[in-house]
Amino acid sequence: MLKVAESPKKLHILAADDTGAAEKNIIQKDLGILDDFGVLVEYKGNGSGEYKMPHLLFHTSGGDKIIFVVGYGNKRKWKDALGGQYGCLYIDEINTADIEFVREAAMRSDYLMATLNPDDPGLDVYKEYINCSRPLPEWADETPKEIMDELQEEPKPGWVHWFFSFAHNLGLSKEKLDQIMTNTPKGTKIWKNKIQGLRGKATGLIFSNFERSKHVITVKQAKAFVKDSNNNHQTEWFMYFSAGLDTAYSQKSPDTISMSYIGITNRGTCIVLDEKVYNNAVLGTPLAPTDTVRNFIDFLERNRQEWGFARDTFIDSADQATITEFLKYKRLNGCIYNFNDAWKKEQIIDRINNQLNWFADAGSQPCFYIVDTCKNYIHELEVYSWLEDKDNTPEDKNDHMVNSVQYAWLPYEVKIGIGRRKA
Repeated sequence: MLKVAESPKKLHILAADDTGAAEKNIIQKDLGILDDFGVLVEYKGNGSGEYKMPHLLFHTSGGDKIIFVVGYGNKRKWKDALGGQYGCLYIDEINTADIEFVREAAMRSDYLMATLNPDDPGLDVYKEYINCSRPLPEWADETPKEIMDELQEEPKPGWVHWFFSFAHNLGLSKEKLDQIMTNTPKGTKIWKNKIQGLRGKATGLIFSNFERSKHVITVKQAKAFVKDSNNNHQTEWFMYFSAGLDTAYSQKSPDTISMSYIGITNRGTCIVLDEKVYNNAVLGTPLAPTDTVRNFIDFLERNRQEWGFARDTFIDSADQATITEFLKYKRLNGCIYNFNDAWKKEQIIDRINNQLNWFADAGSQPCFYIVDTCKNYIHELEVYSWLEDKDNTPEDKNDHMVNSVQYAWLPYEVKIGIGRRKA
């Protein structure tokens, strides 16, 4: 409202899902606009005078300002509303807004402010707007690392990211805050989204027990499992290495060519050590199967030198063209690696169930971890979901690294978790 008062423009926009939501959550609530600004603001819910749309009439020292109340849930209505240029734009829960509305309204405004609840980090609004902002230096430490890791798009001048949790809500008494904390089960998605303020789909998530704080480790932590022949006190070390490759060559989709490298220890701990992802839709020169052969062998060599030798590798058996190129390469050039069809006899549901069990504490600790440099895999674990209209069926997206990692561990699944079984 202070920005509206400062603006030289008369017309501004306040947007929510519909006018009812705007009235309830922003305009008429306790500590809302009418409560805070009193006689300086009049709400014209049915319009008035020359402005037939619902609007706020804001009396300022620079003259009266008009703030149109727009519902982005109705495309026809917001299309009618967005004509001309505006001073300030406020979008409530921008993560749920029609992205077309966000783009067009933002383009027409001098100043944009938006609120959002944590949501699926794969939404366009994150890539195009939220992740282009940065916290002010003095507040950066208050922003969770999980969110800081997502703010990786090209920064836009003057775009500021503010992180608020329930602890920052001074409108809540300590008693009410304690009640909310008590009534929200820890470890659930609503705890993660609403209490911790972390991103992630709220419903339908497949790997619902995956937590960065519990399952993501550093390269240094993973290096502790590399066999040290000079350390007689080492109790756990990598025994098996494997690699997986899932392929998709489309130039018109977000599907990727996904490579994974894993290590499994003598005590049954599985760690995803490295990944490499290519997307033909964003590459200037799209990759062909012959390119994938070269790239995958480079990937294997790099990880062999850093971690250990994965002699057997496993490639999406549905992509026989790529497998044929691998076999041709090995025949013509010689190669220390075996390129095998992925083992797909185990149903996807059973693979998912295995990983959910490995992520679980099981009375001691998980036995499945991911190195923090594997950002694509971590992202997929946080968004890969069940179809809403088909019971017990995973979606056919956000799963190329998921598949790649599964191809890598499937031949060794009986080796994973053996330490917990013995215990």
